[in-house]
Order: sequence, then structure tokens, then C-alpha cells
Amino acid sequence: MCGITGFVDLSARRLSNTELVPTVTRMAEAISHRGPDDQGVWVEAETCVALGFRRLAILDLSPTGHQPMLSADERYVIVYNGEVYNFEELREKLDPLGHPFRGTSDTEVMLAAIVQWGLEEAVRRFNGMFAIALWDRQQKVLHLIRDRLGVKPLYYGWSNGVFLFGSELKALRAHPAFEAEIDRNSLSLFLRHSYIPVPHSIFKNINKLPPGTILSLPIHGGKQDGTLTTYWSAEEVVEQGMRDPFRGTAEQAVDELDGLLRESVRLRMIADVPLGAFLSGGIDSSCIVALMQAQSRLPVKTYTIGFHEGSYNEAEYAKAIAAHLGTDHTELYVTPETAMAVIPRLPAMYNEPFSDPSQIPTFLVSQLARRHVTVSLSGDGGDELFGGYTRYSRANLVRNLICGIPSPVRAAAGEFISRVSFGQNQPFEINNKFYFLAEMLKSGQADGIYLRAMSHWAQPDAVVINGYEPLTLLRSPTSWPLIPDFVQRMMYLDLMTYLPDDVLVKLDRASMHVSLESRVPYLDDHRVVEFAWRLPLDFKVRDRKRKWILRQVLYRYIPKEMVERPKMGFGIPVAAWLRGELREWAESLLDENRLNQEGYFNPAPIRKKWSEHISGKYNWQYYLWDVLMFQAWLEANPQPAPLTVRM
Repeated sequence: MCGITGFVDLSARRLSNTELVPTVTRMAEAISHRGPDDQGVWVEAETCVALGFRRLAILDLSPTGHQPMLSADERYVIVYNGEVYNFEELREKLDPLGHPFRGTSDTEVMLAAIVQWGLEEAVRRFNGMFAIALWDRQQKVLHLIRDRLGVKPLYYGWSNGVFLFGSELKALRAHPAFEAEIDRNSLSLFLRHSYIPVPHSIFKNINKLPPGTILSLPIHGGKQDGTLTTYWSAEEVVEQGMRDPFRGTAEQAVDELDGLLRESVRLRMIADVPLGAFLSGGIDSSCIVALMQAQSRLPVKTYTIGFHEGSYNEAEYAKAIAAHLGTDHTELYVTPETAMAVIPRLPAMYNEPFSDPSQIPTFLVSQLARRHVTVSLSGDGGDELFGGYTRYSRANLVRNLICGIPSPVRAAAGEFISRVSFGQNQPFEINNKFYFLAEMLKSGQADGIYLRAMSHWAQPDAVVINGYEPLTLLRSPTSWPLIPDFVQRMMYLDLMTYLPDDVLVKLDRASMHVSLESRVPYLDDHRVVEFAWRLPLDFKVRDRKRKWILRQVLYRYIPKEMVERPKMGFGIPVAAWLRGELREWAESLLDENRLNQEGYFNPAPIRKKWSEHISGKYNWQYYLWDVLMFQAWLEANPQPAPLTVRM
């Protein structure tokens, strides 16, 4: 696991090596937390190309794993963040073909594979997580490649004639040509989703590379256009799964999933440094840890954080599972003061606004694990692949209840509930349920129910001054593949949006901030994803049990009664904190005069929700956390005063 960055300067300037090296070095140093063990740069003055690298040494700790790395024929130069887990298998195929290897790193094997099979074919053979920058010295083309599910991040864009790229925005910002202008349209997207979806970023002219794609940029005549190639498509995987479903018995499906996960976990346990796992006590992480321990001679190191608030605490369940499996378990109970102390670090950690509150416990468990290990396996992805979210059943229930009601009647009923129920002296739990029902009724088309379920601010353009929300996949149902079942459509949309743009962003930034590599066996092995989408929905949701097939795998290693309990999630009591310990901090960031002066938000709807929240009338924690995370990010990254303000 590492950090990569670089640039191609196509401005009129002609730069020497002595000018290129300090600039790309500064860019790499900006992401030194991603790779504290080593750094390297490679520059080519003729084309003004510069590649930078920070290394977190995991495999081949010797100098032969150093990057940037040249291919044996010196045609290609690579910087690469991630792990290709099947590199030993690939090396066995390349050895007889005469490729010389100096060391034992996966990077060297990847270069040999590209030389032998070509870039696109080689990438299709890679099993893992990766963000790659590859400079073709012969063809004068820069290629940027991102893994299939978007486990590893990669930003890119143009600024003043310079093409910039990097693992994190702070690397791009370290280049003197970078201009940081906030994209208000992206800010509207952020208020809806709590994250900024691919391909957008918080800055104008800077994008995120979509998962499963290769961006090829020829350096000819100063042109600023490139070609985007899709080498793996989640949409095609879903459609193929619909066309070719698994036709065996449920028991055969459990056997096959057990084997796939066991192999995925085995590959992800390969490391030349200490390795462990996050263990929350839920189905997903417990299954990963059980498969790790089943293949390990020594106790697996597992890590859990707990909260003293009972409704947020799964530590006791994790402790019991660790004891049953015989892992070397470490737990840390977190006080509100400890958790809140993380908040000032979030703007630097996430580079751009990000407001999933579980970012805090994710960072804390990463920090805990990093005290003892350099690599940790995670259970992320199980919910999206095997139907684990409660919102699937809730949204489906609402849809079934209201889909037969004509749209105008539905909308009128929603408006009526809004007027009648809101304002009554009810506990916020009841008011929020009425609010959710009213919004579902007003959502229009049946598929709009999912959009509303996944939205925070339903009309973000009314909050963001001069913001116009771009059309995204969630708002374009005509572009979705033909998936007859509503629950499976929700799972598909999560796979395409929430998973790469929220879940995996949260995991990557939190773990890499403390120089911890986090591996995700459910996701960075595409064979698991492809198999999951061949399974009938009945194998995932059965007898009101979500993740049915994953539970059957887990029951082979852990007694059923140890894991049969309601899903709790991985959250923190933000609602209570905003009314208590965080109230002064929040009030400062949400001050009406401050909002007016900064010129990004219309204060009225924000102040209304703030007033209703602190009174206890409603729980607007997610809406407010969105605004607060942008405000905290803006405070840490001050921008020039806006030129125009719409009032």
C-alpha cells in the first residue's frame, strides 16, 4: 500500500530535471502518511513527465521493490498503490516466457505482464486492489488505471496547462499550478449523499477516475484530451448474473461461496509484515476472521472498539466470537472525549468534504490496529453483495404499500402528512418516521423511493448558493440495467455508488491516515463479486434473514446463536453530541452571519433544522453533519471570497 502522484506539464514552460524533481517530491511528501517507509521520483525532461511515490512496504521489503520501477525492457515506468494478490500465479506463467525478475514484488510481475500481454489484457488478469500510473516511454502515453470496485482512489485533472494526478487531493494541491476553486455543483451532490460521487470532486476541473477504467493520455502537440476505456463493468457483471444465474442447490451455493471466500482470504493473508483483522462482531467481519483463523497456525490478531453507550456497542459480541475462534484479541472502549477529539483531524484525513459519521470509529479501530500490525483485513462489502442493509427491506415494504396508489394521490398524501404530523409535540423518533413516510409518498416514481432513502438534503440546490446538482446514476433510472426485482436494483445501485464513494473512501482514508493497509476480501477479489451476482435473491434474503447464504458459511465456523441478533451498524451518537458536548462547536460553524459571509449556503433551511434538532423535535443529525463537515473542511482549507452571492 502506497501513495502515488505526478504530473505532465504541457504548458509553454520547458522544465529541466532539477526543476521537475523538487515539485514532484513535494507532491509525494504531501501524502507521506500513505507510505512512510520509502519515497522515489522519476522524471523525463524531454516530455516534462514526473512520477512520485511513497511506499508502505508490505511485500519484498528489499530495495528491489522500490518505485518508480522500470520494466525490464525499460519501455514502461510505473508507480502503483495497492496489491495484486495473484502475482505469484502470474509469475509462474511469465517465467517460462523468459521474463527476468530481480526481486519478489508484485510490481515487477505487473510490469512483466504488461510487456507480455499488453496493458488492458494484463489488467484483466490482475486480482486485487490498485491505482496505477504507467508511463509508456515508447508511445509517449500516460495511463491511469483504477481497480474494478474502486477500492483504491485516484484523482486527476488539468490546471493551467498541467495534468495532475494523485492518490489524494492534497498531492495535487502541492503543485504550484493547482487552482483550488470549489465546485458548487459538487457541493450540492455532497449535501444529498454525504459524499461526492465519481467522477466529481470538490474542485472544478478535478475528477475521480471511475472504477474499472483506464484513462490513456497521449502527449502529442499539447492536446488535453484522453481516452477512457472500461476493462471491467459492474453493470455487465450484474446483467451477466441475471442471464446466467446459479442453478445448483442452496447447499452447493454455500460450498462454492465458502471456497471462494476461503481462497480470497488466503491470498490476502500474504504479507511480509504483521497482519490482523477488524472484528465488529457482525456477520461480515466474523466470517472473514473465521476463515483467517481456519487457515492460520497462529492466533489471528483481531481489533475491536467499543462504546459505553449500549445501543452502539458490539464489543461484547466481538469478544465472544474472538474467544470462540481463539484469536489474539484487542479491544478499546472509546469515551465521547476520545471520539470527538478525532473531529478536528477529519478535514486533513479526507481531503474533500465527507460526512459519514462512522468515519470516526473507522479511524479509531484503524489507529488501534496500527499499534501492532501493518495490514488488516476488513469485512466491508458483505451488505452490498448479500442483501444485508435494513433499508432494503424497509424501502421495499414502502414500495409495495404505495406502488398501487396513483402518483398524484401519493404526493397529496405526503403533503398532508407533512402538514398534519409535523409541529406536534411528539418525540423526535415519531416525527422522523412521519417525515420519512411523507418523503417516500412524495418521491414520485417507485424507483424514487430508493433515491429518497439514500438522500439527506432532498433539494440541495435550495441550500447551496448557485449550486445546480448534476445528473447522476441514482437520478437516471432509464440508464439502469434491466433488474426486475426492486431489492436487487437497490443492491446494484449501492454497488455502483454508495460502496465505492462512501464505504471504500471511508476505509481507505481512515486506514491510510495511520499508514495501515486495509484489505477487503469480499470486494477486491472480483470472482466473489461475480459469483454473488449469479445467486438468486432467495439465497441472500430468506425467511426475513438478510445475508442468508453468508450466515450459512459462518455457521460452519461459529455457533449460530453467537451471531443471531439485530444489525447494529458502526455508528456514534452524533445526535446526542450535537445537543450536548458538540453544541458550541456546531453553533460556531452554523452561525448565520458566518454562513452569509462565506457565501456557500443559504442559512435559512440550515438554521431551521439546527433549531429543531437542539429542541429535540427532530433528529436532523445527518443533515447537520453534512453541513458541519463542509464547514470544518472549509475552515481548514480557506478559499477566496465568492465573487457573486445569490440571496
